[in-house]
Amino acid sequence: MSPTEQPPLDELAVVGRRRRRLTRLALAVGALAAFNVAAYWVAGTSTVQSFLTSLQGAVYVGAFLLALVANITVLVPIPYNPIIFQMAAAAPLPWLVAICAAAGSVVGETTGYYAGRAGKGAFEDTRFGRWVSKQLTHPVRAFVVIFLVAAPPNPLFDMAG
Repeated sequence: MSPTEQPPLDELAVVGRRRRRLTRLALAVGALAAFNVAAYWVAGTSTVQSFLTSLQGAVYVGAFLLALVANITVLVPIPYNPIIFQMAAAAPLPWLVAICAAAGSVVGETTGYYAGRAGKGAFEDTRFGRWVSKQLTHPVRAFVVIFLVAAPPNPLFDMAG
């Protein structure tokens, strides 16, 4: 095709869809990053600090909020399990602390799901995405590929999952 010729309409439609997918992915990642930055900034304000101080005896709400915030942060891993264990040891109903933390974890993990869902199309159309799909059809190779992707602390794995 010469430089003066226009590409066919089908090709333009594919390029347009790919751009929209990448734009949605960039917006989703940007929104999550902005939310993380805003959460850290808001947590340092005096109003939030006084609110958290008022929750002093509410270990169950604290466990929920801690697990929620720790699992929302897709890009920055927060090791919150030791804190939850200490909270459970000090609480009158340790099993309720575990349930509250699990509920917060479930709600927080949905951010990774939605980020991955938004970027699904952008990943599928790449050479690496096609290679991974091919590897996942064989049980042994699927195990090895998933293990190698999941083994390092990789925030992209939350979105890829």
